[in-house]
Amino acid sequence: MNFKKKLSLKSKLAYGGLGAGISLPSQITFSAITFFYNAILGLSTELTGFAWLIFSIWNAINDPIFGFIEDHTKSEKYGRRIPYIRFGAPLYGLAFIFCWIPFVSLTNQLALYFNLIVVLFVFDTLFTILGLINYTLPAEMAISAKQRSNLLIYSSILSSISIMLSFIISITLLTGNESTFNPSVFLFVMILIAIISSLVLFVSSFYLKENKYTQLEDTLPVIKGVIETLKNKPFVVFEVANFSFTIAQTILTTAIFYYVDYVLALTGFLNTLPLILVFVMIFGFIFLFNKFIGKYGVKKTFISSLLMTGLSFLLIFFIGWTLDLAIIGFILIGIGISGYMLSNQVVIADIVDYDEIRTGKRRETTYSGINALFTKPAISLANWMFLFIINNFGFIEKQSIQTFNAQLGIMIGFALIPSIFLIFGALVMFYYKLDGPKWLSQKEEIMEIHEEKERNYLDYLKNKEFEQAG
Repeated sequence: MNFKKKLSLKSKLAYGGLGAGISLPSQITFSAITFFYNAILGLSTELTGFAWLIFSIWNAINDPIFGFIEDHTKSEKYGRRIPYIRFGAPLYGLAFIFCWIPFVSLTNQLALYFNLIVVLFVFDTLFTILGLINYTLPAEMAISAKQRSNLLIYSSILSSISIMLSFIISITLLTGNESTFNPSVFLFVMILIAIISSLVLFVSSFYLKENKYTQLEDTLPVIKGVIETLKNKPFVVFEVANFSFTIAQTILTTAIFYYVDYVLALTGFLNTLPLILVFVMIFGFIFLFNKFIGKYGVKKTFISSLLMTGLSFLLIFFIGWTLDLAIIGFILIGIGISGYMLSNQVVIADIVDYDEIRTGKRRETTYSGINALFTKPAISLANWMFLFIINNFGFIEKQSIQTFNAQLGIMIGFALIPSIFLIFGALVMFYYKLDGPKWLSQKEEIMEIHEEKERNYLDYLKNKEFEQAG
């Protein structure tokens, strides 16, 4: 195990498939379910917002719980991560389908409110189990920032395609003239997506690689693990920035439905054009940012991406009232998000490396779980915040034409709020310390730790084989 060891193409494609298989259902759910229950099914704006606040409690605690469980998993046959992917894939697909089947009367607001809470709880649990692994596998599959960013190119491209498809599908099926919504067609498409995503996840699980020597390590107790995680200063700094980006990203993916429907008043293909531009820019600049990481480092790439995205949202607030000018802002947003998508997981992988120097343990999903303790509430907060703003500016659900005040509320929630959070997150990241020659020298120490662990694991296998033969 060393800096120059290359991953096979199958492993890279499998990791990309893992990201795509998780992203397609999750992006549709977490972006479209608010609009689906509020504007399509008729759940009041207040109750929809409160559902997200109630959900935030479970959303915050389930990730640390499953993070510790996955780090404590020991299976010589499958490893620590693979069984969750392989056997969780079909359950993930089923949970996704149930998100779009209300089991209560649509005229009963309270019942519909609890139905939304239940499907959010169930789906997010399965998403958490798989997402924790996807978020942290680069830290285990590769060591150097260059290797990790190269691996993440495959994931970023495939995940971005799946995310783009998720928005094209959901915006096309849910927005526009109310008479165009066909429940049967919509449900058929959701079932088809569930089947395809589950199959992709199941097949990918056979080609993913993980370091099985980590199963020999004595894991930290839960409380001590949390304390050691929060004592990691680079992690705390990163969490402030990551929390800020999560607010902005959630508002973008949720509020885009309201923005194209009620501000731009788009129909047909034009509904999807803003987000298509975002994803075209992600594809177009992903390789450039990969070179940027190699030349200038992860920290500078991460900060510049946050700043660019934040300023682009601010531009949208001022000029994004018409499609022709909004196009400029969405192009710039896509470029900024491209850099963030590539650098974000490289940053968290470096943080896990730094933790291994401190504790001697590999705790990828523990960090992913604690990370979610901060970012998952941000998802609920962002949804509630947007709904609270538009409700106070006079938005009326199931009304095709909104007043100017309601449109202003949508623009404040959709563009101004994300810009503030993103710029703040970028400024905080200047205090992030895992950068420069000193950090590169510490990477050598990590390599030596891994080589020793791998030797110990090989000795363990030899001794076990000898005992079985005897």
